Amino acid sequence: MLSYRHGFHAGNFADVLKHTVLVHILEYMTQKDKPLRIIDTHAGAGVYKLNGPQAQKNREFDNGIGHLWSTEQTPAAIARLVELVRTVNDGKQLQLYPGSPLIAQTLMRPIDRLFLHELHPADFQFLRDCMRDDKRIKVEHEDGFAGLQALLPPPDRRALVLLDPSYEVKSDYQHLIKQLLQAHKRFATGTYAIWYPVVLRQRIDEMELALKKSGIKNIQLMEFGLRADNPEYGMTASGMIVINPPWTLWGAMEETLPWLADNLGDETGEAFYRLEQLVPEK
Repeated sequence: MLSYRHGFHAGNFADVLKHTVLVHILEYMTQKDKPLRIIDTHAGAGVYKLNGPQAQKNREFDNGIGHLWSTEQTPAAIARLVELVRTVNDGKQLQLYPGSPLIAQTLMRPIDRLFLHELHPADFQFLRDCMRDDKRIKVEHEDGFAGLQALLPPPDRRALVLLDPSYEVKSDYQHLIKQLLQAHKRFATGTYAIWYPVVLRQRIDEMELALKKSGIKNIQLMEFGLRADNPEYGMTASGMIVINPPWTLWGAMEETLPWLADNLGDETGEAFYRLEQLVPEK
């Protein structure tokens, strides 16, 4: 299926969590004076126009980056994301929201390499144009799961893999776990960041159980929801599962997640967060 277009959801509460985590990981991993290979399996269009028809249809960004744009006192991790988004907008009015590829391109160094995969034909064209022939970046018109294994292990033994499928069909959940286990077997010391939506909690529970049984160590989960689980509401929450996270990520999320629940939650008071060590480091 190729119906999913992230432009309708760009900059929403789920993007805020995903990209806050991504920025923190990237800035930590690029401190070391060795090349980093960044792999984005489902890259999307690269950048999104918030004044365009897709984003304007439901204006999901209003309760995401739109809210943060005018908020002065925020946790450090949130402030860093907003600073990056302001750079993309040249410090002016909020009109553009960067996807994961543009965030990675902005934060990577000359020695780093970025591999982007996108299967949707229109989004692939936007993505290729967005990257502007950057020699550090390779853009592939394919499902990232198909190309992931060939990119591991990286020559310099340092990699960040972002797994962010659309979950259009329920088999995406199982397929992601299968690909992740294969990738980890090829390169166990890499950092793997998995984004997931909470539409039906059972599917997330199954993912967590599969990871706990996998034998993989050092897995953290961070989740933020606007309301209690209810499949009738669509996506009520989203989360990130990170394997081999930076040691600084936990502390950043201890500050960030409660703030998100307090500031992006609505009048129902159902907003919540989870911060869990799914599997210990040793």
